[in-house]
Amino acid sequence: MIKIVNTLCLITFLFSQITLAKEPLELFWEDMVPPDYQTPDMPLSHDGSMLQMGLDAPVIQSLNGKLVRIPGFVVPLEGDNETSSEFLLVPYFGACIHVPPPPANQIVYVQFATAVPIDDLYDAVWVTGTLTTTGWKGDLATVGYSLSGISVSPYEG
Repeated sequence: MIKIVNTLCLITFLFSQITLAKEPLELFWEDMVPPDYQTPDMPLSHDGSMLQMGLDAPVIQSLNGKLVRIPGFVVPLEGDNETSSEFLLVPYFGACIHVPPPPANQIVYVQFATAVPIDDLYDAVWVTGTLTTTGWKGDLATVGYSLSGISVSPYEG
């Protein structure tokens, strides 16, 4: 009986270690900017000017390949009114559409193998996936990070 209990305890311990190892790193936007980098002053403008400052903003190389969870707002690139398989994740609502895009190290290009539901573009979400420091350039913005998406869930801060 003691061997069974010990074996069950060992299995439980090993399973918890595996589970902990797969927990994503909770990442916030300030964590994606090198400490010595000064974000360019970029007043939010609604005058139609969409000039992006910080096109060459540096990324943090140690984040490359990390499983992460990042909050933000979705700017759809591919999909329909209910789902998206490709989007930009940005730190504030309206970035890249209504106001100039943030610096490249403050935008994440997200791709999912299959489209995921996006309930409301006005609401923040958590996106979980594998982050890379591979940039991306599109019509809306130049991006410093890319993410291979695993899941999207409502942001509950």
